[in-house]
Amino acid sequence: MLLGYLFISSNPSAMNLPFVSQNELVVGLDIGSHAVKVCQLKRTSNGYAIVTLGSTVLPEGAVEDGTLNDPEVVSKAISDLLQNLKIKNKKVGFSISGYSVIVKKVNLAIMDDAHLEEHIMAEAEQYIPFDIEDVYLDFQDLKTGVKETDRTDVMLVAAKKEIVDDYLDMIRSLKLTPVIVDVDGFALENSYEYNYTKNENVALVDIGASKMSINILSRGISVVARDIIVGSRQLTEQIQNVFDLDFEEAEALKLGATQDEEKRGEIEDIFATTCTQWILEIKKAIDLYHANHADHPLQRVILSGGGAKVSGLVDFLAQETDLQVELFNPFLNMASNDKKIDPEYLKNIGPEMAIATGIALRSSVI
Repeated sequence: MLLGYLFISSNPSAMNLPFVSQNELVVGLDIGSHAVKVCQLKRTSNGYAIVTLGSTVLPEGAVEDGTLNDPEVVSKAISDLLQNLKIKNKKVGFSISGYSVIVKKVNLAIMDDAHLEEHIMAEAEQYIPFDIEDVYLDFQDLKTGVKETDRTDVMLVAAKKEIVDDYLDMIRSLKLTPVIVDVDGFALENSYEYNYTKNENVALVDIGASKMSINILSRGISVVARDIIVGSRQLTEQIQNVFDLDFEEAEALKLGATQDEEKRGEIEDIFATTCTQWILEIKKAIDLYHANHADHPLQRVILSGGGAKVSGLVDFLAQETDLQVELFNPFLNMASNDKKIDPEYLKNIGPEMAIATGIALRSSVI
């Protein structure tokens, strides 16, 4: 499990984060540019069960490219959502993404943990484009080394302190205790690993409102990880502008919740143009993967995020990549109470909850 507790494993005191007990589960918060998603799980004799989950839409611009622009509005949305869901647990985890986060794999000589940390801290500036004093840094040895080469791959992650601290301050202002800071792509991986076959070659693609996260796994190890500033809000805005609709009406057309035969042709043109851009970015990542892992071809693509539910996208991507494509179900191997959570609601919201669920699983590895 890669970087399961980012920024805690190497140096939790840097952000004044408390350790979380192995017996505790945190509440997973996914704070996106379009909505806040919350997931709370509990352990059972067979694994995990869903306690509660939900989401609330944020005003446009409150969060952009991972930056918290309006902490008061976002904190109110989180507070109201936790209250509505009757969540009492104060320990939470959240994830970050965007320009302020750098994820990079470097190949280094094999060394013990203490020497590796010393080397990373001394040489980090050659790997990341930020001043080392301005970032929180974490890393994990992927243990790919072999005796013949005496070298190993190390995943290095750096995040700007200013951005992370804004989230920590906002969460603490709600009398909540942040104990885990994650990265979207790795939270997604965590959710995938719990629910799906491990050690396969798979591309995990999360399409949010304003960004797309791609994390390609080869035999259980992340080998390509990137964020791209494109998202499903593009489609909604174009439908709004072309047909002079409000946001909700455009969103319903985008997701296929409502049909309009008169607009169908123009909507298909909008989809073709925008979704082609998404697919080109996905194919770039896939091509990069295949160039370096020709002996381990991808087996499938799994889509998550609100944008994954765009009508026809799964089939379009399958056709363009010649790969099996499916929607992410983060609750595939989890129990739920049908009397408390409508199964149809769970199925519909599943792709959007992948990151929040991945965070909610995290405490078991600390």
